Amino acid sequence: MDFGFSIPHRGPLANPADQKRLAQTGERLGYAALTVSDHIVIPRDIESKYPYSETGDFPGSRSGEALEMIALLAFLCGVTQTARLITSVMVLPHRNPVLAAKQLATADLLSNGRVTVGCGVGWMREEFEAVGLPPFDERGRVADEYLRVFKAVWTGDPANFAGEYASFSNVSTLPHPVQKPHPPLWIGGESAPALRRVVALGDAWYPIGNNPRAMLDSLDRYQARRDVLLRTAEAAGRDPATIGLAYSAPWHFEEAADGGEGGRRFLTGSAEERAADLRALGELGVGCVFLNFAARSVERTEERLSRFAEEVMPLIA
Repeated sequence: MDFGFSIPHRGPLANPADQKRLAQTGERLGYAALTVSDHIVIPRDIESKYPYSETGDFPGSRSGEALEMIALLAFLCGVTQTARLITSVMVLPHRNPVLAAKQLATADLLSNGRVTVGCGVGWMREEFEAVGLPPFDERGRVADEYLRVFKAVWTGDPANFAGEYASFSNVSTLPHPVQKPHPPLWIGGESAPALRRVVALGDAWYPIGNNPRAMLDSLDRYQARRDVLLRTAEAAGRDPATIGLAYSAPWHFEEAADGGEGGRRFLTGSAEERAADLRALGELGVGCVFLNFAARSVERTEERLSRFAEEVMPLIA
């Protein structure tokens, strides 16, 4: 099993010195993946409900800051050597798909084939409107088409595409990505449309554990949703074994937390308890897990990364 964590894109550590330090520390400690997040603007008035909190409040609205994802990805290409670089997640309608595909192909080349494209459809209507994107209510259709555009740009020579939101013909998009046929497409989301998108267009399912509408904060809940994905694949005629599984847990505590009904919360507690949870995820087919090690200082973040690497990683077979 591989492990990853997020490089800060806002807050006190969102500066090149600390980002470089954390990325290189992570590589040295054996973390296999680094993620970067996606917002272009943060409207000051947000009525859209953030899907990953009980209240619907978006934590990023307090500071209003966010570094742009593709630029940060390019920076990480130059300061890392081994870690996979994962967009987590790219909001597909945020960018012209031809330009985004070209940027991602360039990053894949500059990183010697280390880019993974985690992607989703977005949730903030106000951001869509501020940037002048396709209609928010059509974002699912837009996302599906843009994924097909990516594949056309990454594999065609010349590239051609005719769709509702993008069309082009007889254009060179060289150089293509290093990875063949293209960088892996990890589809985020826990809803039924997201699972269908995984089956139709993705290489892996990349959910987060704390969506109140589809909580995946326990092994049983994760397994139940994974089983829905596998049945969806079978119904569509796709071999479920061709779909990779990743998992993002936006929490991680070295002390046992209450999981309700007197039980321990998943992925909290002693090193042995957390390792047992992770081994159980591995038995379900999960190949990469992302944990939250964020702290207010770079030193404290490094300490948390080190403790997990030294105390938990060795217990994972």
